Order: sequence, then structure tokens, then C-alpha cells
Amino acid sequence: MITFSIVTITFNASSCLPRTLQSVAAQQYPHVEHLLIDGASTDGTVEMISNYLEQRSASSHHVKMWSEPDKGLYDAMNKGLARATGDYLLFLNAGDCLPNSNTLSDIVRRCHLENLEKHTLPAVLYGYTLITDGAGKLLRKRHHTPPERLSWRSFSHGMLVCHQAFYARTDIARSLPYNLHYRYSADVDWCIRVMKEAARQHLPITNTHLTVALYMEEGQTTVHHRASLRERFQVMRCHYGLPHTLLMHLWMVMRGVWGRII
Repeated sequence: MITFSIVTITFNASSCLPRTLQSVAAQQYPHVEHLLIDGASTDGTVEMISNYLEQRSASSHHVKMWSEPDKGLYDAMNKGLARATGDYLLFLNAGDCLPNSNTLSDIVRRCHLENLEKHTLPAVLYGYTLITDGAGKLLRKRHHTPPERLSWRSFSHGMLVCHQAFYARTDIARSLPYNLHYRYSADVDWCIRVMKEAARQHLPITNTHLTVALYMEEGQTTVHHRASLRERFQVMRCHYGLPHTLLMHLWMVMRGVWGRII
């Protein structure tokens, strides 16, 4: 059987967390571990999660919570990495959701995962993302469309697959913790490193051709947009080199200008 670890990071998230909890609880797929890593919230989030644990006690899903101070989002995500036990790991933070109750079942079936030996499982499963507002209302498709074939080189064109739509094999993910040097773009760096490891091990990266995540638009990279862009440039420079990174950024700027003209 294929198991999924869903890691949800929270800090004073009582206003948007319920829909995340509901979307995970609604999954018909039974082999789910839901890990909630809270940063010592004071707004009722901990009590909300405690109630969720009690309600899910008889479920086939395994739900666990830790609430303690951390050093920020990526430090909390590293805690989730260290504690995950499923075959695949997904970060679904407060406000983000799985699209429907069959999302995980559809992924397993579409990718024929039950027919594969554990050591041959794809390193990454990925798919489409829809964007929601802070109230959970669907707004639009994500600007970037996932490519038919994805590799670590693909992200030189930008983060073509949303972090929430990037299901990583847990054994690989756990060996590559988030780089806490980055404040806003450690997720981009992490996804690239996971895909580099997939290439090193000659493991496939599989397109599910499914919508696998609903992403809440508001987030750290939205609030700190300029700092995030600067940091993302440094991530890309690290992985792709300065000349290529400059060329790709020039191309993206020109594409944006041309798009406004036509």
C-alpha cells in the first residue's frame, strides 16, 4: 500500500485552517498521516487542532500535532520532514486544500503506484494548481502551467509547479532539509534539489495530469514580494549559474512586456 504524509504548518491560523483540515479529513483514501506542526499559536489554533485530533481518533487517518516555538516557516517544515513516515510527503499549509475527496485515490490510480516496488516509485508526483482567495473562493488557474515533462532544469524558467502540487518521495525529501539561509524561497531551492536527486538516482518524475492542490494566494512571498524575488534570483544563480539566470530573467521581463503590448 502507498501511504501519504500531509504536513500542515500553522501559526495563529484559526481563520483559514478549518478548510484545510476538512479537505484532508474528507479524503477517501485510507492510508494518510496528517502531521500538524504549530508554532505555539495563541489565537485558538491549538484548541482547534486538538478538537480535530479528537474527531479523527476513530478514522483510518493518523493525525498528530506538535505545538512549540520555531525559527520560522522552513524550520517548522524541517520538523515535518523529520517526522513524516509515509511513502510520499506533501506540504499543505493552513488555507491550502486538496481539491476533492478523491484526490489521493486518483493520484494512486492514475500513476499505477500500487503496481510498483517501493524502490522504483517516482521521486516526485506533480500536477495542476488552482488559486483561491483568503476565504477559499476559487479565483483562477495558476499562471504557470506544469510542463508535460519536469526536471530540475525546468525551474530555470520559474517555479513551474507549485510547492503544494509537488508530492515528493519521503525518503528523498527527508535527506534534503530546507536551507534555513533562505527566508522566502527555500521551497524553490528544495524542489530543485529533490529533482536533482531524482536525476542522480535515475528515478522518474511523474505528471499526474490532475489538479492536485488548491493554493491560497496570500502568503509570505506575496507579502514580501520584492525580497522574495531577490532571493529567488540567488537560488536560481546557485543552481543554474549567473549567465543563464540573467538570460532567463531578461527573457521573462521581455515576455511580460510583450504580453502587455499584444
